[in-house]
Amino acid sequence: MIFIESGVTMKKETSMAKLIERFYEAASMQRWNDHIRPVELTELDKQAHKMVIAYVIAKFEEKDRDADVDWKKLIEGGIFEFLHRTVLTDLKPPVFHKMMDEKEEDLNKHVLKQLEEDFKGINREFRENFESYFFEPSYAKFEKRILQAAHYLATNWEFKIIYHTAPFIYGIEETRAAIENQIEDHYDLIGVQKLSLEKKSYGFVDLCGQLRFQERWAHSPRIPKTSVLGHMYIVAINAYLFSLENGACPKRLYNNFFAGLFHDLPEVMTKDIISPVKRSVEGLEDIIKEYEENQMNTKLLPLLPHSWRREMRYFTENEFENKVKIKGELLKGIDFRELNTKYNSDEFSPVDGKLIKACDKLAAFIEADLSIKHGITSKHLEEGRKNIYDDFKSKKVSGTDFGLIFDHFKRKSFKIDF
Repeated sequence: MIFIESGVTMKKETSMAKLIERFYEAASMQRWNDHIRPVELTELDKQAHKMVIAYVIAKFEEKDRDADVDWKKLIEGGIFEFLHRTVLTDLKPPVFHKMMDEKEEDLNKHVLKQLEEDFKGINREFRENFESYFFEPSYAKFEKRILQAAHYLATNWEFKIIYHTAPFIYGIEETRAAIENQIEDHYDLIGVQKLSLEKKSYGFVDLCGQLRFQERWAHSPRIPKTSVLGHMYIVAINAYLFSLENGACPKRLYNNFFAGLFHDLPEVMTKDIISPVKRSVEGLEDIIKEYEENQMNTKLLPLLPHSWRREMRYFTENEFENKVKIKGELLKGIDFRELNTKYNSDEFSPVDGKLIKACDKLAAFIEADLSIKHGITSKHLEEGRKNIYDDFKSKKVSGTDFGLIFDHFKRKSFKIDF
């Protein structure tokens, strides 16, 4: 488990916290910043949207073609490519492809070197898989293709916004043709064919994309700004990394990642209602929850194939409770020790809901903390950061000492006492 041995505790929590901070750098990386943009388009949001699309493509391959998708390689591949991008920053595609064509191995070695310190505090296999992903062409070949297709589809989703804003920009038709050609090159994937029709499944992807425009902490100015979609992806990544340290079975890793990725999905129908408002009137939280479930069942889930809907409900309902399935029956409120031993098997489809909730709170804390460190603050940010810290400063959740991670960020703050 993570952060238990006192002799290596500080080193591990520092490395994990550094890795988490690196993901937030992508919230400041502006995409299409050489074009006229009606809205901000960030690398964090693009990577999050890409993973939603990768899920849809992979599910179609798995369900409609009976393809053998290695979900662990797909999830980790998405994280690896995200980390790769944070190191190389936002390069124009022609420049990036030229560099990779001529200096791919050298660039990958550079990226690995930059991430080496961050990798020291986490699961050794994760670091080894990172190296295999970029240095072994045969590793995760099918999953790489799915991720590449998802990349171009997410890019095309952004490009449509750019194109309709300024279709007169020099070279824009050439860019459109290049993206469309790349998508056509992936038409062997049934999910690409389905999404290209822009019907039901595309509607799901489009709605998820709209979560890019819902800002977190909307009542406070912040730097960097983060969207609901970007927040969901960071929660998913953290839940996955902590689950790796707990020795989670493959289905538990899969569930924890995608339950994290979709945990705020109902907010596409309600927007991000802040906790103080939800708790301001007795019974209001239940009314909001009921409305969200109704909207999910009537508006969002019908966009997905029928056979996927039960899984999506499993991800989004009772999302912060530890749960398993026993012979198809849902069992909630499982103690972590039982979840990590008795039920840590694919047959029980375990979910660490309490871990996902802790990752959700950690993400909110970092969002507030980073802005305050950048000199942009408000009463809401100050109080939110303090309240979350006070709740987790000495707390262990699902085998992880979150207090140590929170302390790492507190030590780096200008105001030590908050």
